[in-house]
Amino acid sequence: MSVSSKYLTLYKMIILYMLKRCEVPLSKSQIYDFILENEYTNFMTLQEVFAEMSSSELIKEKTVANRTYLEMTEEGEETLKFFGNRMNPAIKTQIDEYLKANKLKLRNEGSIMGDYEKTGEKEYTTHVVAMESGHTLVDIQIPVPTEEMARSICRNWQDKNQEIYKFLIDNLMLDE
Repeated sequence: MSVSSKYLTLYKMIILYMLKRCEVPLSKSQIYDFILENEYTNFMTLQEVFAEMSSSELIKEKTVANRTYLEMTEEGEETLKFFGNRMNPAIKTQIDEYLKANKLKLRNEGSIMGDYEKTGEKEYTTHVVAMESGHTLVDIQIPVPTEEMARSICRNWQDKNQEIYKFLIDNLMLDE
């Protein structure tokens, strides 16, 4: 059973509206959370919607530390201006309330990322990133000998990224 184009358009407008209203980049999984939590549609339909939006260049996907972030394109902006007024105001209110209630969580998830992968026989590479207002502040890759060390670095990055960033700036800005 195919989903009618009216509903597909609604899902696209929800996604574009979320991207427009959120102050930080949103990941696909964050958008999935909102749409699935509110039972607008199912996972498979959403995958189809994301694929259509990418191919019609309404959004661009950017992968950072194994998380896919979405960015609205000019075409997406134009589409939202044209069709956005057809979206039920109650849905807009629901999105605005969700973004407001989850602002800190969304910002932290979208700004501070850490991941790792196995890169050799006895080597893992951690990749940690800190972003602010969509701009990368720090992007570091660190090879380590064990998965446990890689996991630890990613976990600690979440808690200590600000002091590490400050340490780097303080020590790299020193004049001889």
